[in-house]
Amino acid sequence: MERFFLISVFLLLPLFFIINITSAFPLSTDSRWIVDDGNKGQRVKLTCVNWPSHLETAVAEGLSKQPLDSIGAKIVSMGFNCVRLTWPLYLATDESFSGIMTVRQSLRKLGLLEAISGFQANNPYILDLPLIKAFQEVVSSLGKHRLMVILDNHTSKPGWCCNDNDGNGFFGDKYLNPQLWVRGLKKMATMFANDSNVVGMSLRNELRGPKQNIKDWYKYMRKGAEAVHSVNPNILVIVSGLNYETDLSFLRDKPFEVSFRRKVVFEIHWYGFWSSWEEDNLNKICGRETENIMKMSGFLLEKGFPLLVSEFGIDQRGKNVNDNRFLSCFMALAADLDLDWAIWTLAGSYYVREKTIGYDESYGVLDWSWSSIRNSTILQMLSAIQSPFRGPGLMETHPKKIIFHPSSGLCIVRKSLFQLKLGSCNRSESFTLSSQRVLSLREEKILCLKAYEKGKSVKLRLYFSESYCSKWKVLSESKMQLSSITKNGESVCLDVDSDSNSIVTKSCKCLEGNASCDPKSQWFKVVTSTRSRFKATPFLQVSPYSKTFLQEPLSAL
Repeated sequence: MERFFLISVFLLLPLFFIINITSAFPLSTDSRWIVDDGNKGQRVKLTCVNWPSHLETAVAEGLSKQPLDSIGAKIVSMGFNCVRLTWPLYLATDESFSGIMTVRQSLRKLGLLEAISGFQANNPYILDLPLIKAFQEVVSSLGKHRLMVILDNHTSKPGWCCNDNDGNGFFGDKYLNPQLWVRGLKKMATMFANDSNVVGMSLRNELRGPKQNIKDWYKYMRKGAEAVHSVNPNILVIVSGLNYETDLSFLRDKPFEVSFRRKVVFEIHWYGFWSSWEEDNLNKICGRETENIMKMSGFLLEKGFPLLVSEFGIDQRGKNVNDNRFLSCFMALAADLDLDWAIWTLAGSYYVREKTIGYDESYGVLDWSWSSIRNSTILQMLSAIQSPFRGPGLMETHPKKIIFHPSSGLCIVRKSLFQLKLGSCNRSESFTLSSQRVLSLREEKILCLKAYEKGKSVKLRLYFSESYCSKWKVLSESKMQLSSITKNGESVCLDVDSDSNSIVTKSCKCLEGNASCDPKSQWFKVVTSTRSRFKATPFLQVSPYSKTFLQEPLSAL
C-alpha cells in the first residue's frame, strides 16, 4: 500500500471514541437521520461492528479466546459505537435449546473441547449458563462499555449464512415459519425492553431464495415491525429488503406503512465479492456500482428515511485486489452520503464454521486469537467515516466542502502557507466552489487552488480575481477525478505524491479502458460538512485596518 496510508491508528481513534459514545437513549428518526431525542434531537451516527452469535453453537464468537469485558473494551478502542449482535430464531423460540442447553453442552455437542478449555480460562462464569442467559450477558457487558446494540435476527436454525436453498431464506421456507418468527421477535424485544443500550432490532437478515416475493415481504415485514414496536416502542425497527439485502427498489412505488412514526430504518448489504472489480475500467465499475446502490436503495435518503449499511466488509489481510478496489469506492459513497454502517466482522475466528473448527476469518477486524487488530491501516481508513459530517444538531459551521481521499481515509490539509498534503479529516481545509469552478478556502477567502505544472505540487495562491485561479471539473465515470488545465495547456488531475503525501498534479489516468489501470490515488470526493475542525491558527490573516497580508496572528504582533 502507498506510504500515505501509514498513519498510526492509535493517534486518531481517541477523538472518534469521544465523539461517538456520548449519546443518550432511546433513538428515533428525523427525516433521513437517526437522532437522540433526549439530547435535543442531535444526530447519532451508527458506526458498528458485527459480532456473530448465530452459528452452530448459538454463542457469541470469541469468548473462548478473550474475556468478555476485554472484547467490549477492544470494540470501544477501535472507535466503534455500536454492535450488530446476530442471533438465530431458535434462541428465542426453542426453549429446550436456548433455555435449558448450556454453553458447555452446546460446545461439547459439537466436539469443541478446546473451546470449553478456552471458556474455563477466559469466561468461566458463562460456561454453565443457558444459551439465552449467555446472550444476555453479552448485551449487558456491551452496555457497561456504553456500546449501543442492534439485535439482528440472522437465521432461524443456527449455522453459517447464507445460500438460496438453506431453508432460512424467506417466509414459508423450512426453517422460517412466519408466525414463529413474529413470536421470536416479540420475545427478544420484550426481553431487552429494559436494556437501554439495545437501540434497534433488525427484523431479518438477507431475505432470499426462490420463494421471495414483494407481496409477502410487505405482509410479514409489517407484522414483524408492529410486533416489535408493540412490546418495545423505544427501539428502532430496522427493515431489510430482498435479494440478500440488496433490493429495496419496490419502495419507490409503494411505501412501507406501519402504525408508528419515527422509528423505521432501512438496511442494505454491500460486498465487493458480489461483483468483479478487476474485469473492467475501475472508474467505470465504481460509477456503475454506485449508481446501482442509489437506484436500489439510496433513493430512500431523498424520501426521508435513514439507510444503514448493516454489512460490508473486505479481506483484512490486505492482498485481495477485488476487495481493496471495492473499499475505496465504498468509502467515497459512505462519506458523500454520510451513511450509518456496520462492518463485517469483529470475529477473528469461529468456534466452528461449516465443519471447520477454529475457522480463521479473514474479514475479521481482530486476528485469530481476538487479541490484536488484524489490519490497522484499514481501521485507520474507517476512522474517517466514524464521525458524522453533518446532520441535526451538528450545525457547528455553515455548510462547507472538504476534499476527501477515499483510498487513504484522509483529507486535504495545509502543509504550509501555500502547500497542501493529506492528513486527518479533523484538520481538513474548508473549500467553497464558485459558479466558475474555482476552489477557494472558505476561511481564508483570499486563497484559491492553483495547478501550475504537471508533476508539481498544487498550491494555494492569492485570489485577486478568478483569472489567477485554476478552474476544476470532475472527470471519469467515478466522478472522483478533479481536473484542471496548467499554464502550459496540459490537462492534469489531482494526485498524491506517495513519498511526501503532498498534493500534486499528474496526467489523468484510467479515464477509459484498461482494467489493470488503478486510478485510486487520483480519487477525491468533495464532501459537504458542517462539522468544526480542530481550531488551528490561520496561516494567513488580513489586518482589519489595511489590505496588508499578515503571516502571524494579530495577537502575536
